[in-house]
Amino acid sequence: RTHFLTYILGALPLALQPSSGLLIRLLVSRSPCRSLCGAAMNVASRGLLNSGFPLLTRAHGPCTAASRRLSDCARQSMRSLRGASASQALPLPAFQLGRVPCSGSISGRQQRLRHTASAAATEAPSTVRREDVITGKPNNNVTDHIFQKLGTNLHQRPDHPLAIIKAAIYEYMDSAQPGTTYKHFDDLYPIVSTQANFDDVLVPADHVSRGSNDTFYVDESTVLRCHTSAHQAELLRKGNQAFLVTGDVYRRDTVDATHYPVFHQMECVRIREPADWEAAGKGAVEFMEAELKTTLEGLARHLFGSEIDIRWVDAYFPFTEPSFEMEIFFRGEWLEVLGCGVMQQSILDDAGQAGNKGWAFGLGLERLAMVLFQIPDIRLFWTEDQRFLKQFKAGDLKARFKSFSKFPPCFKDVSFWTNDQFTENNLCEIVRGIAGDLVEEVKLIDDFTNPKTGKTSNCFRIAYRSNERSLTDDEINELQTKVRNAMESDLQIELR
Repeated sequence: RTHFLTYILGALPLALQPSSGLLIRLLVSRSPCRSLCGAAMNVASRGLLNSGFPLLTRAHGPCTAASRRLSDCARQSMRSLRGASASQALPLPAFQLGRVPCSGSISGRQQRLRHTASAAATEAPSTVRREDVITGKPNNNVTDHIFQKLGTNLHQRPDHPLAIIKAAIYEYMDSAQPGTTYKHFDDLYPIVSTQANFDDVLVPADHVSRGSNDTFYVDESTVLRCHTSAHQAELLRKGNQAFLVTGDVYRRDTVDATHYPVFHQMECVRIREPADWEAAGKGAVEFMEAELKTTLEGLARHLFGSEIDIRWVDAYFPFTEPSFEMEIFFRGEWLEVLGCGVMQQSILDDAGQAGNKGWAFGLGLERLAMVLFQIPDIRLFWTEDQRFLKQFKAGDLKARFKSFSKFPPCFKDVSFWTNDQFTENNLCEIVRGIAGDLVEEVKLIDDFTNPKTGKTSNCFRIAYRSNERSLTDDEINELQTKVRNAMESDLQIELR
């Protein structure tokens, strides 16, 4: 730990240099305490609350970024040294997209992107570099705001609300079916191929989710995963028959208290062989559906209490048939908790599981945590404010969030004439890219079409609010000016 502090504190002045990223990586690679120094390289914390299963349920410069990440990591590491063990430090992703030396005319980035995340399961940990995801190519729409979230891994911090939910699900699933051992994957590399993200799970070629309005593209054939299902086919091909995948996923979406472009999902897959349903005297689908529902009803009661009311709703997902959504009656209302179903046979056949049957479910950790712990704003999951973090402890499902402050919002309206290319998601990404987590909501408050010209005018209200401090008029006015300028230049709209 002494070596760790020496390396980190000694490197801080270098963070302001253009080569800071290289120097920091060199320090980490030479450190006598690589586990802690590697942990410090993670971006310190600064989700879309669908059921988590389907993609379809709701149809800065590098030098500055490196400096910010290093200073944040140093503060996080100083805190961990005061009270955490090395095992509690933030681990780096275990999967990477190839780690081969550059050769010939192929760039290092191209070599890294040759492999899908799951194909690199046994390779050494690696950070995601800015040039890996912000490429400048025509299809590329990843922003610095998104890049800074990569590698944060909130679900790997034991006392974080998301990790508490994850651990509770692990505990239940590991005991739910005697004789079944579920493998846990929670560090799979988040950059995946479009084949893995869409095709392998039967997302239709013309589905809206494939568009750049909904998905973060690294290049035309590579994306930031939209769901943990992106790893399903590869894990099945490796022979896994019972596994849980947890990770951060990325989707372009609206800005409000329950939606965020980065959130965390958990997916579970269970494969059965013909002898299993034959021994039970049932048909394959009947057997799998019954086991799936029994398992999930038990999980809901494990998380929310034994007296919880549960109901099943028929649903559609392209990768399961039949498909269901599970809802619980909690604190006076029915809430959708997760999506699930019996896996499509073609997925199993293509993954070397012909003749077997499988079921799968997926859920959003933020959704469960917000409901269970009564957390009102999804941005709070990303805060480093100890007034929030100290309210939660590993293993404690009874914690309830207590508001520690409520700073006033600042509202700014912007009116403009739209065009055929305008989408709300594009506007939201501009606002997020400029204001980051200071933006609380972007809401359409007026939609008017001129009967003479046929032109459509929109008025959006942007709510700025920090969970940690009061915002000044000057900083909000500066942010709003930048937003307006970016709307004109990037969206090609006409401000009113």
